Amino acid sequence: MKTITPWLALSFALLCAAGARAADTNNATIIRGYTDIVAPADQQAYETGVKNFNQCLHQHGFKYTWTAWTHETGDTYSYSYTSEPLSWDSFDAMNPASKACDQAFRESVNPHLKSETSAFVEVMPELSHMPKGMGMTAPFIEVTYFKLKPGHEASEAFAAAAKKIAAAAEKSNWSIDYIMGAVREGGEDAPDFMLISSAKSWGDLGRDPDPTVWKMVENVYGKESGQAIRKSVNDAIQSVSSHVDSYNADLTYTSSGK
Repeated sequence: MKTITPWLALSFALLCAAGARAADTNNATIIRGYTDIVAPADQQAYETGVKNFNQCLHQHGFKYTWTAWTHETGDTYSYSYTSEPLSWDSFDAMNPASKACDQAFRESVNPHLKSETSAFVEVMPELSHMPKGMGMTAPFIEVTYFKLKPGHEASEAFAAAAKKIAAAAEKSNWSIDYIMGAVREGGEDAPDFMLISSAKSWGDLGRDPDPTVWKMVENVYGKESGQAIRKSVNDAIQSVSSHVDSYNADLTYTSSGK
C-alpha cells in the first residue's frame, strides 16, 4: 500500500484542496462524518432508504453536500458520509434545514442500521500536503486513524512532526497528496488524528511513492534530523488502523441532484 508513514497504507480526498486553503479566510475547516454499519441482509433496503432520504432533502431544498463512501476494506458493510468543509456556525443552520426529513430517515434508514458513529474532523492545512486539484470525488480514498498516547505531550509531538513532514513534502514537491485532520467530539474510542489520501485505481493505490516518505524527509532535513522526526512520530502513537473507501455516487447528496 502507499506508505505515507511507517505503518500507513479520511474517505477522506474527502476534501478539496481549494476548500481547505480557503479556510484561512472563512474558517471552513470543519467536516462532519457519519459511519453506518449495516447487516448484510439489510444492505439493499438500507441503500434504498438512503436514496429516499436524499429525495426528501431535495424536495425541501436542502443545500448542503454529503459525499458517500463505501468501505472496500475493514468492515465492508459500512458506509461513510462526509460533509463539505464548513464553519462551525454552518452546522447550526444545517440541522433545522434537514429537520423536515428526520422522520423519513427514521422510517427508511434506521430499521436497517446495526450502529452509527459520528465525529467532526478539523482540517489542518499546515499538517497536510494539498496541491491544487485534489478533489472530493476521487474513485478511492485511503483513510488512516491515529490514536495517540495519553497526554498533551504526545499530541504536541505528533503535530510538530507532521508539520515538518508536510513542509518537507511542499519543499520537495513530493508526489503524494494527503490531508491531515484532527478528530473532534468523536467519543472515547475515536482516533486523535485522521489522514486521507486519494487514488485513481487499485493500481494507483498499491504503488509505493518514490521517494518514500522517510527518504523524502531525510532528503530535505538530513539523515539525523529525519530519523529524529520519525522517532517522534513513533513515540507519540498508541495505535494505527486504516481502510480503503470507494466513492459512491448513488448515495451522495448534492443540492443539484447530479
